[in-house]
Amino acid sequence: MPKMKTKSSAKKRFKVTASGKIKAGQAGKRHGMIKRTNKQIRNQRGTMILAAGDERLVKIHMPYIAK
Repeated sequence: MPKMKTKSSAKKRFKVTASGKIKAGQAGKRHGMIKRTNKQIRNQRGTMILAAGDERLVKIHMPYIAK
């Protein structure tokens, strides 16, 4: 049986924590910072843990991650 393929776009954008949750970069911080409040800019630093529904979608595209 052939190996299943991982979506390249998914493996570049997401990481998996030790407990099996999906880490992703915060959305909405690429451009247009003048419109955003300083609080928004501060809160969007770093990464976030995806919600359960989004996590399921990502795991479909990454078959070999720990479930």
